[in-house]
Amino acid sequence: MTTTPREVSFWTPRLTVERRADGTILLAQEEPLGPYPDHMGQRFAHWAQETPDRIWMAEKSGDGWATLSYGEAWARIRAIGEALARRGLTQDTPVLILSGNSIAHALMALGAQHVGVPSAALAPAYALTGGDYAKLRDIAAQISPGLIFADDAGPYADAITTVFGAEVPVASLTGTVEGRETLAFDDLTQTPLTDAEGTAAAAVTPDTVAKFLFTSGTTGSPKAVIQTQRMLCANQQMVQQCFTFMRDTPPVVVDWAPWNHTASGNKVFNMVIYNGGTYYIDDGRPTPKAIHKTIETLHDISPTWYFNVPLGYQMLLDAFETDAKLRETFFKRIQMLFYAGAGMSQPVWDRLTRVCDQMVPGGVLLTSGFGATETGPFSVINTARQKKSGNLGLPAHGVTLKLVPQGDKLEARVKSPSITPGYWKNKALTEEAFDEEGFYRFGDAFRFADPDDPSQGLLFDGRLAENFKLASGTWVAVGPLRAKLTDDLGGLASDVVIAGEGHTELGALVVPNRAALREIAGEDLDGEELLAHPEVRRRTADRLAAHARAATGSASRVLRLMYMSVPLDFDKGEVTDKGSINQRAVLRHRADLVEALWSEDPRVIHVTKG
Repeated sequence: MTTTPREVSFWTPRLTVERRADGTILLAQEEPLGPYPDHMGQRFAHWAQETPDRIWMAEKSGDGWATLSYGEAWARIRAIGEALARRGLTQDTPVLILSGNSIAHALMALGAQHVGVPSAALAPAYALTGGDYAKLRDIAAQISPGLIFADDAGPYADAITTVFGAEVPVASLTGTVEGRETLAFDDLTQTPLTDAEGTAAAAVTPDTVAKFLFTSGTTGSPKAVIQTQRMLCANQQMVQQCFTFMRDTPPVVVDWAPWNHTASGNKVFNMVIYNGGTYYIDDGRPTPKAIHKTIETLHDISPTWYFNVPLGYQMLLDAFETDAKLRETFFKRIQMLFYAGAGMSQPVWDRLTRVCDQMVPGGVLLTSGFGATETGPFSVINTARQKKSGNLGLPAHGVTLKLVPQGDKLEARVKSPSITPGYWKNKALTEEAFDEEGFYRFGDAFRFADPDDPSQGLLFDGRLAENFKLASGTWVAVGPLRAKLTDDLGGLASDVVIAGEGHTELGALVVPNRAALREIAGEDLDGEELLAHPEVRRRTADRLAAHARAATGSASRVLRLMYMSVPLDFDKGEVTDKGSINQRAVLRHRADLVEALWSEDPRVIHVTKG
């Protein structure tokens, strides 16, 4: 059984191209960015008036869903804003949010924004890992919260007591922190309105700081990236002009991704508000232990717009093959699929495309783009059907993309109304992030999908700081090679990390796709026993050899690899809570495995020379 055909409208890009004498290329859209509100509160107020009974947000509650309508939510947002305004919170005393995604988290953030008080959502792991709370201390040194919010204060009590002064109050649904004022969240939502709320809300402008988002900190201390109201609103106008179907069909979103990251915390969260949609909080994760929760949610709710990381799609595909109800519910009204966080391997792309074509006549747009915490994030987007994964598309409305020659690469830089003004109270870091024309430097390289036709889109060409030289002096473009090797391993790997600096040949540490390896082994094995299974090793060696034969040179040919039996470590910065891998952090923390790649270690699988 399939769903009915559906018409889904997207923007048709019309590209302008400027080429400078020094080789720099500037890309932009002919169609200008349309008008957008001064702050996101104006959009929430609009929907609270126009569709007060429409569900804005829902979260799991027992066997069902707890829901909140736009009208109910707007009243609570204003009440929270009133409470914060009365307490004298300002831009310099933001609300620090330690909990994961929840309705209360959302209300607290929006209540603060409503009266010009920034919020700063952190990865909960920063406050739950124990030890010396190093990253949390780094953050506390950058911002001075006027209030700390946690759904349940209990698990965070030690971190709060250790890192923050006793004068900082805590707001929570449950639990307290001994020795400091604890405010009941439900009381905040019932605060009677006075002139304080209206006066503070009226003072919010496009330049008001809406929130701070901290970069993952995988290469150092987390950095407080300023997010203004202009950034949030301009970015959502870009999204709407690209995904034009949202003007007629308010999005229904089922999303697990954490709000302390820009992809979900800015783009998805605000996309729902901007277009009057509904956000179902998925309490699952793309992990073997938590994917069942996502599947349970998708049994109940049919999204119109869906986001996941490639590993999440890979896990859903495994379920689609055996769960007819999941396929029917998921594809019932889907309008597009979006992936980010990592490159999608071609085998996963092909499997997902086949299922889309089977379930929806004409298929479904599967796409990605490119952005950063500093860019809103929306900046480059693809809205054209592709046969292969990896096409990032073109700059969105209001965005100028600058490609600057760096050796044989084109470094990507960008300028738009949704670019951050900088890093909070860090002038030196801010100046370093922008070039002499005010373009933000991604630190990444792009290349054209078709060198003769820029309108065919852009491909990621590696993070410049990740690239290294072999002993021969040949540069290795790590980003494209990671994607190529992952593809060539044909679904056996979820991702890879490239090694070989200073060596004569390349090696790789591999994140295993354990489900695929168990299928090959024909047994329910795990750990080293699974990775050492003779059939797993044989199949891996065959695919590695095929990869090596097809390579064009030493910088694109991996000749040895090792599966990593120990999962990537969030606390060490090897992976973010969204699933993005940091190449340099893995190489640094697993130097023993890197060294073992060029040894007689029996775990190494290699291509025999000759």
